[in-house]
Amino acid sequence: MFGSKNGQRYFGFRGGWLTFWVTVACATDMTLFGYDQGVFGGVIVTDDFLETLNIVGDTSMISTVTALYTIGCFFGAVAAFVIGDILGRKKSIFIGTTIMSVGAILQITAYSVPHMIVGRIVAGIGNGINTSTAPPWQAETSAAAWRGKLIVIELIMNIAGFSLSNWVTFGFSFVPGPIAWRLPLAFQFIFIVILYATVPWLPESPRWLVMKGRFKEAEQILADLEAKDIDDPMIQAQLSEIKFAANYEREHAVRIRDLVRGRKGDQAGTCTVRRLLLGMGSQFMQQFSGINVLIQSVGFTNRMARLIAAVNSVSYLLFSTIGIPQVERWGRRKMLMYAAAGQCFCYVIITALLRYNKLPGYAHQTEVAKASVAFFFLYYVFFGIGMQGVPWLYPSEINSLSMKNKGAALGTATNWLCNFIIVEITPIGIDSLGWKFYIIWAVFNGAFVPLVYFFYPETSDRTLEDIDRYFMENQNIFVNKDKAATSAKRPLEYIEREETEIRRHSSVNVRAASMATEKYGDPAIDDEAKDGGLHKEVV
Repeated sequence: MFGSKNGQRYFGFRGGWLTFWVTVACATDMTLFGYDQGVFGGVIVTDDFLETLNIVGDTSMISTVTALYTIGCFFGAVAAFVIGDILGRKKSIFIGTTIMSVGAILQITAYSVPHMIVGRIVAGIGNGINTSTAPPWQAETSAAAWRGKLIVIELIMNIAGFSLSNWVTFGFSFVPGPIAWRLPLAFQFIFIVILYATVPWLPESPRWLVMKGRFKEAEQILADLEAKDIDDPMIQAQLSEIKFAANYEREHAVRIRDLVRGRKGDQAGTCTVRRLLLGMGSQFMQQFSGINVLIQSVGFTNRMARLIAAVNSVSYLLFSTIGIPQVERWGRRKMLMYAAAGQCFCYVIITALLRYNKLPGYAHQTEVAKASVAFFFLYYVFFGIGMQGVPWLYPSEINSLSMKNKGAALGTATNWLCNFIIVEITPIGIDSLGWKFYIIWAVFNGAFVPLVYFFYPETSDRTLEDIDRYFMENQNIFVNKDKAATSAKRPLEYIEREETEIRRHSSVNVRAASMATEKYGDPAIDDEAKDGGLHKEVV
């Protein structure tokens, strides 16, 4: 097996070190995402680029070339929805990275608009596949206590990639000729090489393997990730929980055609539609919080705009690190609500300042315009802490085992579609409404606070199987009065259930029981499935 060393799997890495290397691969994936997303903003204002493609002054064509990348990302996310559960997490990322490589080469070698458009779309498709797959892979190979932190780290690396792209393009803005834009585009191959060097030898998602009936491989990977023997009761308890969730999903699965039709009844099991909507909603909130409105709103000279973007990206990166410890301490709900409330405040102040900036005869127009820039920076602080990472983390946690990759793909598709919509309407909105356009985003952010408070269950400090069980046993869409749904700490009943399961596996020959379970099923699981406490789904 690739990655074996002296008969040892994964070059001998186990436990925390193995999780570390999975995180390196996923974080590199998201760094590539951030770099690829940000680099073109510096490329499209480069004189040689505009002259080579013969689009000097053609703002419509420049916008089209830029926006088509987002469309490619959307279709890449749709592709991940289709192929993700067929190929698995590793193969999906490998294919996505290969497609991105082709797209990057096409962009680097472009001498015409059609050539560049094809490169942008192809690169977007690869990125859409990757960004739909990396968070579920990380979530499914991480312990509950670390899952949130690790995915937030991934998204911080996304910001790092974005920041790096700003500084690279700013630095190359002093260089004449085609190297000023072709080399920044080629720089992304550093991340592509890292992905090719890590992904092939890392472990597949054990939950995906269980879903495919490959129990022995899943058992071994769980043991390797925890640095324990496969006979350990904790490993057997985890495997049993994953099998239970997989079997329950299989028996109560809702087909895609039934999801579209809104079908209910005996085919339902774990609130599939509700969970899909919650995950997609978190990505909707990220884009409709107005992050891309601010990016397009400030007008400076070319070089000053590059410098401010680069400096702001560093501030954005530094403050986003606050989210690493807080994502488990505060929980996902509070992170989203705090961020939305802070962003609403910033937009209210920005709206007021820009109102006076445009007020005829007002004596301090320049001063209030400068003050508005300070609140643009403050907005990025709130966004970086809460709204940058959690919307990508949440779909990977909230969706059921059989829908996890599909749910993440739909969430990513929602993000890219909303991104495209906002990028298209923002110039029109600013031209038509002026300062009043910003009121819309203040209202959106204000509305997100009660939306999260009433409808979004907490997922921090819970195993993915805890979340599955919550939806099996609870159908009330309002979660604000349910302590099991709002506590940032793992509910006591889940801890007690896990301890009982571990004790049960400690009292038997765990290997024999595991083999018997594979062949005949688990009587305890069968009894539990018949328990009246497990309800049919309401969708």
